[in-house]
Amino acid sequence: MIHCLLVDDDLEIRLAVQAYLERYGMAVRTAEDGAGMRRALAEARFDVVLLDVMLPGEDGLELCRQVVRDPGLPVIMLTAQGDPVSRVLGLELGADDYVGKPFEPRELVARIHAVLRRSRRESGGGAPAAEAAGTLAFDGWRFDRLRRELLSPQGVVVALSAAEFRLLSAFTAHAGRVLTREQLIELTRVPGVEANARSVDLGVSRLRQKLGDTPPEPRLIRTVRGEGYLFDTQVQP
Repeated sequence: MIHCLLVDDDLEIRLAVQAYLERYGMAVRTAEDGAGMRRALAEARFDVVLLDVMLPGEDGLELCRQVVRDPGLPVIMLTAQGDPVSRVLGLELGADDYVGKPFEPRELVARIHAVLRRSRRESGGGAPAAEAAGTLAFDGWRFDRLRRELLSPQGVVVALSAAEFRLLSAFTAHAGRVLTREQLIELTRVPGVEANARSVDLGVSRLRQKLGDTPPEPRLIRTVRGEGYLFDTQVQP
């Protein structure tokens, strides 16, 4: 059974969504604000959090930042249909998907199942050792994929955006292999965010800055002319 936590300040929406999801065999607990969400998370385990952006007090974006600290707990943001800024910010903070209000309940069910399938693939067996391991080491750096933290050789935590985290995850999982821009787009793709070759180049540039791997001759993330990028170091679980 799928256990969902629905956080929305609109009682009518909470009751309607809860009833619909329960018809599909899901167990649903609801909360109307951040305090209720934290209380629920402390008292029970959930498979997915459905989180409204527009909440009283702490908004959904701030709460999303708190939830994604728990590795393996997917977040689906519920956003106003005409609010692309909050949608993109939520995804950048680590949300796994979004649904625009008003939404078709069957779409929400489909997205819950899709997010959980993706989450299981990312954490399940069959992945390369470097991809499956929680903490990776390379060139003096430590990359904790579960906590989404990057620790420098000097022991300093370097903050990563969600896009930078996905990009570094792709590089460490395919170290020593040239990845084209198209492959990097596929490896880092998230629903609702358009990516292209230019955004990949910008992401690589920002990630190089975080790693102190700047031109004219980057050592870790090398540009292979006419092909793509190469993460040129050994990665150890």
